[in-house]
Amino acid sequence: MPASSAYYTSQLRHELCVRNREYAEARKLAHVESYGEAPVVVYEPTGERHGNFLDETYAAIAANAAWRRRLGKIHAQARSSLPKKGYRWKELDSCTSSDALLMNVFCYPGVLQDARVLGLLGVEQGSEAEFGFKARVPLASGLFDRTEVDLKLGDLLIEAKLTESDFQTMSSEVVRGYRDLAEVFEIRALPRAGQKFAGYQLMRNVLAARAHNCSFCVLLDERRADLREQWYAVMRCVRREDLRVRCKVLTWQGLSAVLAGPLKAFL
Repeated sequence: MPASSAYYTSQLRHELCVRNREYAEARKLAHVESYGEAPVVVYEPTGERHGNFLDETYAAIAANAAWRRRLGKIHAQARSSLPKKGYRWKELDSCTSSDALLMNVFCYPGVLQDARVLGLLGVEQGSEAEFGFKARVPLASGLFDRTEVDLKLGDLLIEAKLTESDFQTMSSEVVRGYRDLAEVFEIRALPRAGQKFAGYQLMRNVLAARAHNCSFCVLLDERRADLREQWYAVMRCVRREDLRVRCKVLTWQGLSAVLAGPLKAFL
């Protein structure tokens, strides 16, 4: 990880954990902290409440089967980093989860009917939120990529980031295996990390936008200048002008400016 990314990541993670510790203790929310020098707050659901979500959001998620399934992904470091309890820790229990933050916003009642939010994102009224969208990006072999996009909202694909260090690197063999790579990108100009391509998630999502005739937005914290630069390094390599103008970046802070009441205060 570049030194700048490590710095931005650690600073944001520290601030989020301090804020969440204060938030959880003030509201007496069930939570624990991970082991290690920089403990992360992880919330335990209790009945109809989950400290990592607003009550209104959590109720909306519980009432939607597709959204509810999203909560079930097991925390990858649960056994090594978290206290053992009768409850099995999930990834969206963590205060640093970008997926939890994404659901807090777009599952909140009324958000997808708010003209200011829809206008900012450039999506139409009536658009539905599909988390973990299976984009099935075409491969040169005739098969399809099996990875997911964080959120499909109407004709907009969204990749959400918070404390993640980067957009992943991938081998040249895998990246060059995408059917439309040469049509969409100036391959020689794409960013590299040694022999691998840097910003793999971004390339894959731009290709998904091409395949589904969608726009693509990266949603990140305004303090993550490193992630913004990584996105620009990929975006400027998009050859097709009609696709390049459908690529954008938005910050959580910019989004919160058009949100209403309790959700804005929570963010």
